[in-house]
Amino acid sequence: MIMFTSLFYLGIFLSLLGFVLPLLRLENNRKAHRTFSYSLSILSSVSFLAFSALVFLKKGEYLIPVYSNAGLIDFTFYVDQLSAFFIAVISVVSLSSAVYSFGYGEHLSHERRKDYMASLLNLFALSMVLVVASYNTLEFIFFWELLSMSSFLFVLFEYGKPGTRKAGLYYFIMTQLSTMFLLLGFFGIYANTGSFNIQPVTSLQNLTLIFLSLFIGFSIKAGVVPFHKWLPYAHPAAPSNISAMMSGVMLKVAIYGLMRFTLTVLPQERWWGVLILVAGTVSAILGVIYALKEHDIKRLLAYHSIENIGIILIGFGLYLIYSANDLNELAILALAAALFHTLNHALFKSLLFLTAGSVVSATGKHNIEEYGGLIKTMPYTAALFLIGAVSISGLPPFNGFVSELMLFQAFLGSYLIQDPLLKSLVVLCLSGFALTSALAAACFVKAFGITFLAVPRSESARDAKEVGKCMIAGAVIPAVLCIVLGVFSLQIFSLMGYRTDLPDMLVIGIIMSLFYAITYLVLKNTAANKVRAGETWGCGTPLSSRTEYTASGFSQPIVRFFKDIYQTREVNERRFYDKQNTLFKEGAGEIHLMKFFEEKLYDPVARSINYLSIKVSALENWSLDTYVLYAFLAVLATVAYVGWIA
Repeated sequence: MIMFTSLFYLGIFLSLLGFVLPLLRLENNRKAHRTFSYSLSILSSVSFLAFSALVFLKKGEYLIPVYSNAGLIDFTFYVDQLSAFFIAVISVVSLSSAVYSFGYGEHLSHERRKDYMASLLNLFALSMVLVVASYNTLEFIFFWELLSMSSFLFVLFEYGKPGTRKAGLYYFIMTQLSTMFLLLGFFGIYANTGSFNIQPVTSLQNLTLIFLSLFIGFSIKAGVVPFHKWLPYAHPAAPSNISAMMSGVMLKVAIYGLMRFTLTVLPQERWWGVLILVAGTVSAILGVIYALKEHDIKRLLAYHSIENIGIILIGFGLYLIYSANDLNELAILALAAALFHTLNHALFKSLLFLTAGSVVSATGKHNIEEYGGLIKTMPYTAALFLIGAVSISGLPPFNGFVSELMLFQAFLGSYLIQDPLLKSLVVLCLSGFALTSALAAACFVKAFGITFLAVPRSESARDAKEVGKCMIAGAVIPAVLCIVLGVFSLQIFSLMGYRTDLPDMLVIGIIMSLFYAITYLVLKNTAANKVRAGETWGCGTPLSSRTEYTASGFSQPIVRFFKDIYQTREVNERRFYDKQNTLFKEGAGEIHLMKFFEEKLYDPVARSINYLSIKVSALENWSLDTYVLYAFLAVLATVAYVGWIA
């Protein structure tokens, strides 16, 4: 027990030291202090990772006391198998981002921003670990807010850039709305139990209200549709090493919260699984559909975070449905798939954001239409991005394929459900999940091909250089794990004592490698020895970047197919030499896509709140008696609500 607590305390101490050191602003050796701060972040991640590994080996539950004052204040952390798993996921991604930051953090323009980057990185990672290890709801909400504020500062980190302030505003409002719903749920639990501890309860009044409050609160933070709109703004605005942590693990902290309160605190009801399954399926489908039309590389990845959060919720929803129908083996399979995809997404999405950050750092551009040919000048970054693209596309033998295969296996067991309506719903969600997998592969063919292949389409892409060793090393860590967790998945599950029907991906990987090698040797030895060089015909014009396939051209057929979802509007401008419009001179065309959730959901609410704010601003003309009356009515409403939920 002493070793457990020592590793946990050591991780906290190292993170806090790494947070404070760059803020001292010692003018001498400021770079050395930042380097030491990133090193402390790495050591802290290793300490937490070792701690979570020991918890897994012992398979126990541990209380870690911090401070107690005669029962008045009890500040304690709690770690079991579930929280240890999420601490391990957080630690791995934090470790990768810290290594990456040695190079990336020094690219910032101002010394003070470099200091803030090193400092806040430690605080951001620590706050996520402490949320997961919280023993009661008071600790949970405190560290939840610490997580929100540190990530908010990162979203506004480059506040001078266009769009950053809008991203910060979206994120701040949505994260505080998330906290409000969580507080409603926590107060509802306290009103029924008289305790703030996160522990199982046998029954609760107003259980539906409590669950919906928690579900909405965690869904906002996780980016579940329709609460997702902050995510495509915040992720591109944040620095790339932080985008990797936000997408890779911050969203998973919300998934942890939903799982923790649903599995171990609240008495489950049958319809919860249906709600979570439907929400996950809608998020997965819409996330990948909206990703397909994006050309900003970081916003494209942000929409894929929505998609993969949806996939995790699909697995969790299936678990609840199968548990309610006493299909325990299928339930365990679905939960294992959800947790494994949580880990896999943390790895390949952090890998993709880190490599995308390398591309943005080398070119200064976010639009993939301005890339091209980077595989020649940035070969290591291209290879690492390709590993992430194959993994997120669910292609064998990498890790994304394994977790999605487990989900397909869980879906295919739905024939055992007795309720025909529920069975039909699960099959319908299976169809949506299959569509999601196919569209994800199409999207990353576009992302990798347009970014790295062909020839450069801008001066910045032509002048790009490979990033430094630290940035490459930071991305290598999740890349290697994507391969290992895929190829050795069966062996890993066997060591953990979990029996699965997964194919041996090691054998499949060897067969695929042999097939590629044999194909190469056959072609090399049978192809004609004479080489004939000739220029590719370009319809009578010299080949250049203007004749390449563009991202818009690649996604155009899909955009047209889903035009009812995108709400596309085409604008064509044509000019002719003659008045009869027979001799064409020149023209231009644009396709406008409606931001449906922003224009139809968020903006009307914002306008309504603004209207009410204008009305409330007239309060300064009210008398004191009117103020007292409305304050009294507000107190009565609060007392009535508390009495109702109790």
